[in-house]
Amino acid sequence: MTGEDDDIEQSSAPLIEHLIELRRRMIWAIVAFFVAFVLCFTFAKQLFNFLVVPYQWALDWAGMDRSKAELIYTAPQEFFFTQVKVAMFGGLVLAFPVIASQLYKFVAPGLYKNERMAFLPFLVASPLLFLLGGALVYCFFTPMVMWFFLAMQQTGGAGEVQISLLPKVSEYLSLVMTLIFAFGLVFQLPVVTSLLARAGLVSSQTLKEKRKYAIVIAFIAAAILTPPDPVSQIGLALPTILLYEISIWAARMIERKRALAEAEKAAEASKSAS
Repeated sequence: MTGEDDDIEQSSAPLIEHLIELRRRMIWAIVAFFVAFVLCFTFAKQLFNFLVVPYQWALDWAGMDRSKAELIYTAPQEFFFTQVKVAMFGGLVLAFPVIASQLYKFVAPGLYKNERMAFLPFLVASPLLFLLGGALVYCFFTPMVMWFFLAMQQTGGAGEVQISLLPKVSEYLSLVMTLIFAFGLVFQLPVVTSLLARAGLVSSQTLKEKRKYAIVIAFIAAAILTPPDPVSQIGLALPTILLYEISIWAARMIERKRALAEAEKAAEASKSAS
């Protein structure tokens, strides 16, 4: 029993060291998020006005005066909490490089050098693809969705009641954040499939065979992640299908590089054997 107890004590020491290291990395990540949150909350109104610009573009598309881009709040505390949400969203975006670097520093010591070099490009590509998805939402899909909703207004003509769109600040922010998160997550598809292909868990042939199921899942995911309107749902499903095709191409490239590396190793082994 004494020997077993000693083994348990020795094995627990590395675990405690890992927990201490994890706590240190989490503290750095939390501090970075808090600093970024305070900075974004200081400029929360300016950030929210920046997010309203796509709504103004939608008014231009609808042939309306952009000065009519009026948003309301119906509870005294609503706009304050909206600014808090804006600051949290902006703080997460600003602090993400620090959070990702702390995660990488925690995981990297347990990886071989070639594994670290293989993992690093995906760590860089992931935030870039998320920003690309967010930019697509900001520049195109949010104005398109708001234009779709603006087209439902009634001017109060003959036999009609005047119905005007007056978005609430909290609901407009929720719409924009939902679209940005949905597109940002979907744009991670090439990164995820490339990692799975590098690990040998999926192949390009498997992805091609499952294409029809992927198309169905893309529309189901779009219906869940986006607001219940056909414009945003179709707008998310189509890029998802395109990204799936890019994932197939990326998996094929990884397989070709692996086959070339294996052929080179086999050639070197044959030379050394001879």
